[in-house]
Amino acid sequence: MSSTASGKNGTWRNWGGNVASRPAREVTPASVDELAAAVRRAAEDGLKVKAVGTGHSFTAIAATDGVLIRPQLLTGIRNIDRDNMTVTVEAGTPLKRLNMALAREGLSLTNMGDIMEQTVSGATSTGTHGTGRESASIAAQIRGLELVTADGSVLSCSEKENPEVFAAARIGLGALGIVTAITFAVEPIFLLTAREEPMSFDKVTGAFDELWAENEHFEFYWFPHTGSTNTKRNNRSAGPEKPVPQVKGWIEDEFLSNGVFQVAQWVGRAAPGTIPSIARISSKALSARTYTDIPYKVFTSPRRVRFVEMEYAVPREAVVETLRELKRTVERSGLRVSFPVEVRTAPADDITLSTASGRDTAYIAVHMVKGTPYQAYFTAAERIFTAHEGRPHWGKVHTRDAEYFDGVYPRFGEFTALRDRLDPDRRFQNDYLRRVLGA
Repeated sequence: MSSTASGKNGTWRNWGGNVASRPAREVTPASVDELAAAVRRAAEDGLKVKAVGTGHSFTAIAATDGVLIRPQLLTGIRNIDRDNMTVTVEAGTPLKRLNMALAREGLSLTNMGDIMEQTVSGATSTGTHGTGRESASIAAQIRGLELVTADGSVLSCSEKENPEVFAAARIGLGALGIVTAITFAVEPIFLLTAREEPMSFDKVTGAFDELWAENEHFEFYWFPHTGSTNTKRNNRSAGPEKPVPQVKGWIEDEFLSNGVFQVAQWVGRAAPGTIPSIARISSKALSARTYTDIPYKVFTSPRRVRFVEMEYAVPREAVVETLRELKRTVERSGLRVSFPVEVRTAPADDITLSTASGRDTAYIAVHMVKGTPYQAYFTAAERIFTAHEGRPHWGKVHTRDAEYFDGVYPRFGEFTALRDRLDPDRRFQNDYLRRVLGA
């Protein structure tokens, strides 16, 4: 997966290619003081301010016609506190770099998403997550953060210091200020054994509660137009370490999962009628495998095929019925869907606008390859998700607004009141935040 968004002739574009904007100027601060000065100068010039990491959001959450802050010089680990088992890292640090640095120190995050190209601040601010029975999103592992607010002041937040800001800013959408550093909880590095195997759609949905309960991390991918899924179960292991052999890993993770899959997407785009047949072949391409490795090598995988994505969080008890409705919709429609549907889970957390805030959650993600019309499929899926009080991922395509969110987030008013206090002049406002949070 590319590690940066593209920009030509002053135009910023996100990774998925579905969002573009033309900022008045770009700033790449080398320190927190320089970033704070850039915010104050923007206020003097009457310009809005947005920070952008690697552009992996499919929404316009980072788009601006004002000042675009790029944090790539704000990188690296500030401090490792082994007494309290935390690491403090600069906000522009890519997750990949953090994971590798922690591994060298014999440490690890407890859970993570399935890609690690995003910056730590971009990933947490939009609610990036993996899958877990008891371990939650990346933001739920935050123990403290540093924030530059609209007046250019620097605010430190934790459960003890500015706790009301900490409760919200862990997933702050860029609406409360610009995150400049994050303190994560860490633990001694451990091993995970991954078991990947095909399973029928009916079997995995019929046994979903058992599969969730029996595994620390369970997820699966359903291939539309088929009755097939590929499941993945990750559980802690005493070892020994048995990584995927290098050649085998290249064949399965690069050649099949990226190379051949990319060709299949090109064929499907050119001839949509072939997609059901391609899906049946794709669903049988990967065989069962088991391997044991350190966490980031198990949780994450390369994603080189570019796509556009919608993901909704539904109450965990509603996931099977939601999936069955989605399957029936695809089967009864003329939709041609070439990308697998991804299903993951998370326990309830206490972050104000986390998609798992206050409820045990399951995530259903639908994708279409970049350049393919996705609106009909996403509209049909969103209709199903919202009927189950779904909460869309803040960084993925959706059409919901502030009125909707006020109905599905019990603490929505708490977040907007905090925003009123921290950013009364809407220095960090853009069209996306105006829609999802209100004016």
